[in-house]
Amino acid sequence: MPSGHLEVESKYDVDEAYALPPLEGLDGVVSVDAPVEHALEAVYHDAADLRLLRARVTLRRRTGGPDAGWHLKLPAGAARYELHAPLGRAVRRPPQALVAPVTGLLRGAPTGPVATLRTRRVVTALRDGEGRLLAEIADDVVAASVPALGPDRPAEAHTWREVEVELGDGDAALAEAVAERLVAAGARPSASASKLGRVLAARRAELDGWVPKVRKKGPRAGEFARTAVRDQLAGLEAADVALRTEQPDAVHQVRVAARRLRSTLAALREVLDPEVTRAVRDELRWLGGQLSAARDTEVAVAHLRELVAAEPEDLVLGPVAARLQQLQIEEDRAGLDRALDTLADARYLRLLEDLHGLVTDPPLTGRADDRLEPVLREAVARSVTRLRRHLRTARRAAPEHRSEALHAVRKAAKRVRYTTEVVAPRLDGADAATKAAKRVQTVLGERQDTVVTRELCRRLAVVALAEGENGFTFGRLHALEQARADAAERRFWELEPSLRRKLAKAGS
Repeated sequence: MPSGHLEVESKYDVDEAYALPPLEGLDGVVSVDAPVEHALEAVYHDAADLRLLRARVTLRRRTGGPDAGWHLKLPAGAARYELHAPLGRAVRRPPQALVAPVTGLLRGAPTGPVATLRTRRVVTALRDGEGRLLAEIADDVVAASVPALGPDRPAEAHTWREVEVELGDGDAALAEAVAERLVAAGARPSASASKLGRVLAARRAELDGWVPKVRKKGPRAGEFARTAVRDQLAGLEAADVALRTEQPDAVHQVRVAARRLRSTLAALREVLDPEVTRAVRDELRWLGGQLSAARDTEVAVAHLRELVAAEPEDLVLGPVAARLQQLQIEEDRAGLDRALDTLADARYLRLLEDLHGLVTDPPLTGRADDRLEPVLREAVARSVTRLRRHLRTARRAAPEHRSEALHAVRKAAKRVRYTTEVVAPRLDGADAATKAAKRVQTVLGERQDTVVTRELCRRLAVVALAEGENGFTFGRLHALEQARADAAERRFWELEPSLRRKLAKAGS
C-alpha cells in the first residue's frame, strides 16, 4: 500500500477582502508560525462520468508545496483517508498503486483529466509548547479550469477564495475554536466538501441522472426500490474500497453489504422483476460465499484465543496459545488474500456493472406506481411468514435433523432483519419484527459459531498429537464449545414461544 494519513479538515467561503483573524490565545496553542506562501497546481483525474467524484473520491496530481505528488482521497466517515504516491514521470496516467484501491468504482473505465486547479495558498501553522503541529490554516485563492466536452459544452473557468482548517495533532475542540474566530471575522461554512466538487457541481448534476420525485405522501414503490438499491450499492462500493486498502473488518462489511442487497432484491420482487434480478441475486450469493470462510475462521480463532486466556494455567497443556496466535496471523492474511482475489475476479466486476444497471434502468413491474406502504407491508409479511414456517419445521424436526433446521431458522431471521431494516424508515411497526429477528439471529448465531470452533478444535488436536504434543486442552475447548452450543439452543427454545407471538403480530 502507498503511504497515507487521515485528513480531518473543514472549509469556509470568504470574500476577496477577507482578513484572517488573529489565532493566538487559543487553548493549547503556544505559538503561531509566520505565514508561508505556496503556488500549487492540481490536475484531477476521473472517468468521463465522474464515477469517482460521485463516490466522494478524488484523484489528483499536485505540483508545488511540501506534499507534491499523486493523491487519492477516500471517504472515512466525517474525515477522509489520503493515500500518497511520488510524482514520477507519468503526467496523464495515475500510478497503479492509487488506481488499485478504486478498481471497483472505476470498473474498467479509463481515467483522464477532468479539471485543473491553480491555487495561491498561504499557510499558517498552530503549534503546542513542544512544537508539534496542531492545525494548519490555509488561505486559498483558486483559479479552476474544466476542459471542453465538445462544441456544445465549452471549457469552463471558475475563481474563488476559501479558507481550509486541517487538524494535525489538535482535537475537535481546537477546530471548533478556530471556526468560531473565522466565522466571527466573516467566513461562511462551505457548502461544498471539496474544491473539485465545487467546480464540477453542474456536470455532476447532469450525470447523476435519475433523481426521486419529492412527493407529499412519500415515494412510489418503484422509486423506493430504486433508491434502496442505489444506496446499498454505495455501501458495497465503500466496503470494497475499505477492503482493497486493507481496513479492519472490511471483509465482513463487504459480506454484509452483499447480503443486504440480495435480501432487498428478494423482498422487493413485486416491484423489481424477479426474473431479471434472479441472476444478480445468485451472483451476490456467490460473493457472500467467497468471503464467508475467511470471516468464520477469523471469528472462531479470536473466540478460542479469548477462551484459552480465561482458562486456569494448569488446564492449558502445551503451546496452545502460541498455536492459536500463529493460526490467527496465518488465517487473517490468507482470508484477506482470498477476499482480495475475489474482488479482482472479472465475475465480481460484472456483478457491480449489473447492480449499476439495476439503478440506471431498473426492471420495474406493474406495481412500481403503487403506493409504497402496502408493498412494504407485503414484503415484511412474506419474510416473517418464511421465518415462521422454518420455526414450525424446527419444532417438529427429529433430533438428527434439528441442527440443519435451526440453521435454516437463523438464515430466515437474517432475511427478516435485513428486509425490515430497509423498510423501517417508511413503515410503522417494522421495528418489532427487526427486534424479534435480531433475537433469533443472536442466539442461533452463537450456536452456529460453535460449529466452526468445534471443528477447528478437532483439527488442531489432530495436528498437536501428530507433533507429539498433549491434545487435552483442545479436547477441553471442544467440550466447552459444545456446552455453549447446547446452552444457546436451550435459550432459543425458551424464547421461541414469545418470538412466535411477536412474529405473528408483525406479519399480520
